[in-house]
Formats: sequence, structure tokens, C-alpha cells
Amino acid sequence: MEMAYRERWQAEIAEMRRVLTGVAMKEERKWGAPTYTVGGKNIVIMQAFKEYFALGFFQGALLKDSKKVLVQLGQVQAGRVMKFTSVKDIKAKAATIKAYVTEAIGVEKAGLRVEPKKTSDFPVPEELTKRFKTDPRFKRAFEALTPGRQRSYLHHFAAAKQSATRVARIEKAMPAIFQGKGFLERR
Repeated sequence: MEMAYRERWQAEIAEMRRVLTGVAMKEERKWGAPTYTVGGKNIVIMQAFKEYFALGFFQGALLKDSKKVLVQLGQVQAGRVMKFTSVKDIKAKAATIKAYVTEAIGVEKAGLRVEPKKTSDFPVPEELTKRFKTDPRFKRAFEALTPGRQRSYLHHFAAAKQSATRVARIEKAMPAIFQGKGFLERR
């Protein structure tokens, strides 16, 4: 697997490597991207996207983020990224990058972890509760899904603003749920 948009961000990748030089980490290649580890544990990963280049922190939610530069992407619970759009941007934030990476290494060495949300922490939309009452077979199929699959469906259903949309999403997902597939596996 190759890092997406690698060509576009070559100069930024080189600059980030320069900034990270001297920080006591080992560079490895994981998921097709430069990933820095300490004692075999992932600390940060370089990520290239269409609109920006990012340094991803695997346990970023545990960092103090005093400069307010970390961003949560999607439903990820622990990971956070620092976004950049140019070499100049990376150079300007070099001291902050090193400070955050050093803190991330400390978090890893201390063995700290983000406590993952339990499925019961996710709200169950009223429309889904009603559907469970009218279709016990569907309720059993949903409960047979892995917790991660349940969470992704709950998030998808609850994200709809209107009740009719939530109902439509539930209806559309039912065949996949009966097959034991997760939200992202439906296609």
C-alpha cells in the first residue's frame, strides 16, 4: 500500500522528517506511510491528503493541546492530527511539533490510553427503538453484530437531523444488518 497524494507532498514529508530528526523515535513504514515508533509502539504517522498534509498522533486525545492545533478526524476516539499546507507552515510550527511529539512519547511510555466508548455510551435513536419493538428478529440481528459495527450504525442513524431520514437509514441498513455486515461493509 502506498501513501495517497505522496507525490504532491514530497517537500512537506522531507521537512517533517527534518523536524523529527533528533527525537528519539524509529521511523518505520506502516500502512504505506512513514510511522514513528518508540519501543515498537506507534507515536505519530505522516499522512497525505488531497487538501493538506498531516502528522497524526495515535493517542492525540491525551495530549494537552495548549496551542489548539490538533484536530479529530471522523469518529476516531484517540487519534488526532496536526494539519499543514506548506513547508513554510511546518517550519513555523517546528518547535510545537517537537513539543507535541515529546509529550506523545511521554504518554506512550506512561502506558496511557483513551478509554474507548462503549456501545451503551452511544444514543439509540427513538426510531430504532420503535423498530426493535415491532421487529424482534431485527433487534436480535442488531445485537448479534460486533460492538464496533453496532456503534457505526448508531452513529450513522443518529447523525440524521430528521426523523424520516433516520427511519430511511434504518430501513436501508436492515438487509446488511441481517447479513451481519457493518455500516462500511454494506457496499
